[in-house]
Amino acid sequence: MPEALSSTERSEILAAITTTLEGVARVGILTHRRPDGDAIGSSLAAADALRALGKEVNLVNEDRVPDCLRFLSGTEHFRIGHEIDGGAIEVDCLLVLDSAGEDRIGESAWQAFRNVGPVINIDHHISNTRFGDINLVDTDSPATGQIIFDWLKGAGWTLTEAARDALYVAISTDTGSFRYPSCTGHTYRIGAALIEEGLDLGDINRKLYEAYPMRRLFLLRDLLENMEVSGGQRAVSVKLTRSMAESAGMEPGDTEGLIDVFRSIGTVVVAVFFEELPDGKIRVSSRSKSDEINVGEVCAVFGGGGHRLAAGARMRGPIDDAAERFMNEVEKRLDGND
Repeated sequence: MPEALSSTERSEILAAITTTLEGVARVGILTHRRPDGDAIGSSLAAADALRALGKEVNLVNEDRVPDCLRFLSGTEHFRIGHEIDGGAIEVDCLLVLDSAGEDRIGESAWQAFRNVGPVINIDHHISNTRFGDINLVDTDSPATGQIIFDWLKGAGWTLTEAARDALYVAISTDTGSFRYPSCTGHTYRIGAALIEEGLDLGDINRKLYEAYPMRRLFLLRDLLENMEVSGGQRAVSVKLTRSMAESAGMEPGDTEGLIDVFRSIGTVVVAVFFEELPDGKIRVSSRSKSDEINVGEVCAVFGGGGHRLAAGARMRGPIDDAAERFMNEVEKRLDGND
């Protein structure tokens, strides 16, 4: 496991990123498939700052922006990889945000660009593969958005209103509304700084956490009816099948944060969400609220990764088999047999 960056190393890499981007005219920005608040918020903030410098910026993703994040200014600029001819966008540099590996991006999004020049990889996941020409992987940061804030401020670049709001969304969503133990005093100081910059905290939180579509509640109802408790009530799992998703009319982003409902049960140490994807693969999202179990290590057993308290993987189906294999590993570790 790579060691955490020292403050000197971090500063040197940030300076190299700033110099590289100031020296190019056209920048492409990518993030991971099924983008969440941190991915979208970090991308929008970086894009806005680069445009303020006069750069041409192209935002491309494998999947569209979830409905719940479309209130953010600039989301209309995202383009979908499979809707772009391969190699159609020429850039001088590629900025990849919040993605632990190249495989998290999606093939069509990568192929949208040509003559990409240096690849800059900015992320906070401990499982990051350091795939860039310049890699800033700060595993002490609870969100990529926190790294972007420090970078933009350190570079002396303009923090527009749109970037300010996007960074709040990035940090808030990846820290459970500033609740997770990964938050530091610096994280809260960034929140305070964004408010002092003019952030309307009540308005943005209403849009972010109190404007869900009704179908999300129907989906939650179905998941609650089918949740499974194990490990002496220390583990809970839910399975979202394709038929359940289609019945609810599910859209991308509708499941974001639902796992925290199950994680909030008092006796539960680990919550796991299994989702059957259209290609038959099973998407696994896991959360732990104790050092008693490192879900990043559990996911690594199945080819995934992430953080100690939040991690994911993709497994072969069918969903019942995948769930059984994964939960057996969880229960083994809860029993101290790792």
